[in-house]
Amino acid sequence: MATGGNQAAGNRTARILSIVVFNAITYFLIGLPLAVFPGLVHFTLGYSAAFAGGVISLQYAATLLTRSFVGRLSDARGGKVAVLGGLVCALLNGLCILAAGNAQAPLAVLAWLLASRLLLGAGESGTGTGCITWGIGRFGGSAMAEVISWNGVSSYGGIAAGAPAGVALMHWGGLRALAAAAIILPLLGLAAAAFKKAAVPIAGAKRMTMLSVAREIVPYGLALAGGSFGFGVIVAFMALYYTAHGWQGAAYALASFGVCFVAVRVFLAGAIGRFGGFRSALISFAIEVAGLVLLWLAPIPPVALLGASLAGVGFSLIFPALAVEALQLVAPGSRGAAIAIYTVFLDVALGLTGPTAGLLAGHFGYPAVFLAGSVIVLAALALTWRIRSLVLATTARPEREQV
Repeated sequence: MATGGNQAAGNRTARILSIVVFNAITYFLIGLPLAVFPGLVHFTLGYSAAFAGGVISLQYAATLLTRSFVGRLSDARGGKVAVLGGLVCALLNGLCILAAGNAQAPLAVLAWLLASRLLLGAGESGTGTGCITWGIGRFGGSAMAEVISWNGVSSYGGIAAGAPAGVALMHWGGLRALAAAAIILPLLGLAAAAFKKAAVPIAGAKRMTMLSVAREIVPYGLALAGGSFGFGVIVAFMALYYTAHGWQGAAYALASFGVCFVAVRVFLAGAIGRFGGFRSALISFAIEVAGLVLLWLAPIPPVALLGASLAGVGFSLIFPALAVEALQLVAPGSRGAAIAIYTVFLDVALGLTGPTAGLLAGHFGYPAVFLAGSVIVLAALALTWRIRSLVLATTARPEREQV
């Protein structure tokens, strides 16, 4: 019996992966230009470093603006339709990069690059939200944590693989080589998704208004935003933090954070189902706080490496753990809208972390950003505890029964 259960679980995981792979394609394309476009805009086209950073950030602005529409589309037409739309946008992004590679005038190159960023941001919304709603629709609420966890692995794994690939392609064949990858991969994804088994019929339950969904999701989104601040300061300031100390090995700390994040998502995602979303989130917040405090106080690089690793372990399950609890509050027909609203808090938090923590670092030094991160994550822990208390008092049920 145990063997049959393990085999069934493995089959379900494989089928979930066959859906979230489309999100991995988009995030691989997101990773491709991350180490390429800033230098191209700054050094080749002659624009300021701040403007070059803005070109990269334009993608996230487009993602933020399209989340709500994609959420409603997923609820009305199904996650598969949203995924197909996202892949089409990703394909158009590749065509824009190809146009930039063939353009002669610097202004034309810039215009095509800006268009590519906007389209890729829309593509991220489509596959990111669509894969989650498609997966939950196919495999039911019991697979919610697993679908969200694997979708996150596909996101971060795609970026991690895409960034070095983008540098290699740019060195090998310039923007045209980069464009070739950005065209071929979405085409393959569209072919695979189009012929893949259609999503299950849309749930007949009534759909909630966006305002009603937001009212339920906002507290969970605020807690997610707090936890994401710690992630944001690590990604944005780890290299500068190491440089300020005169240390080597910032890349190892960032790699350790990423490896621990992915390892927990892969091997411990089942903990959410066993212990409940709230309990998993509270433990995760506490571990993330410990990691950030170690980074703040680290006297030597190995301690900083340990801090980054603990922060990766802690941050890993926060998104799916809180999402599992939040999605129980909305009608099945409004899950796409709920995921979209919930994810907006992650987008906004990461967008604000850089400039906010940068001001703090300018006045108090780079270790201070990790102290601030630990305080904000601790506040998110307190908020999650409060939400959990209210939910348990309202339902009067043990926490594990809610998952």
